[in-house]
Amino acid sequence: MASTEGLTTDSSATESDMDVDDDPDSAPNIDSAPFSEGEKVLAFHSSLIYEAKVKKIEYRNRDWRFFVHYLGWNKNWDEWVGLDRLLKFTEENVQKQQALHQKQNIDKNTKQVRASQIIPKSPNARAKKRKNDSASKEKGMIPLDKLANIQIPPPLKKQLVDDCDFITHLGKLVKLPRAPNVDEILKKYLGYRMKKDNSIADSVGEILKGLRCYFDKALPAILLYKSERRQYKEAISVDVSPSTVYGAEHLLRLFVKLPELLYYANIEEETLMELQQELVEFLKFLQKHRSAFFLSTYHVPEDIETSTNK
Repeated sequence: MASTEGLTTDSSATESDMDVDDDPDSAPNIDSAPFSEGEKVLAFHSSLIYEAKVKKIEYRNRDWRFFVHYLGWNKNWDEWVGLDRLLKFTEENVQKQQALHQKQNIDKNTKQVRASQIIPKSPNARAKKRKNDSASKEKGMIPLDKLANIQIPPPLKKQLVDDCDFITHLGKLVKLPRAPNVDEILKKYLGYRMKKDNSIADSVGEILKGLRCYFDKALPAILLYKSERRQYKEAISVDVSPSTVYGAEHLLRLFVKLPELLYYANIEEETLMELQQELVEFLKFLQKHRSAFFLSTYHVPEDIETSTNK
């Protein structure tokens, strides 16, 4: 499953990341929640919609939160989501779900080309053709057991939620250029691995090179919100790579897309496992240095500030 625009955790870890309303008396009755416990719903996860079941309901920080289980998925994917991530299970919304999956299937060939660039180059890294489940093919859906399990730590999941809120709800942007940028973060990780292990496999360096190259190409295609495109055009030119301008905020978005993208790359099982382990280690590194790599607040674009002050 792809997790922002998407994402694994356990319920206790996720719950601890949320602020509880200070005044319990202000919380509305649970019966007034838009969704009920046990209700079958449709849930947004990245750019797709999945069938889910509401397991728990809580009112925290003046907002409804729903703990959902994605039907047909391992319980490790269970997570707390906001009201904006859920839809009623109606015929109309099911049609929306199918339309999104069909569009995803049409884009499959494009994604295969993009994802292939992140495959570590090694003699054993031969692509292995995977057979799709016929029912999944008809629906344009990815077989659930074929996705790489890249676990995004709960604090980084919260970072993704905050990132989405800043951009889509508050109309803010990440101030560019970022320091450290993606290129610098990858170099810091390489230095960290060399210091930790004294020596590292060649495949680690290849993965990081692929990750940087892939980020540069994926950013304008699938990692930007609509409101960020103007900023991208102003910040990036032919001789400037996105990895030297953007930082951890946008790099983390790439990891939301990777499970699905890697599926389309048709990577050999052994190579996929090696790649998956290294990406999980990199996410742990990002989490460890979260305060240094991620912004705590975004800025209001100048044109918005100007129009507000008129």
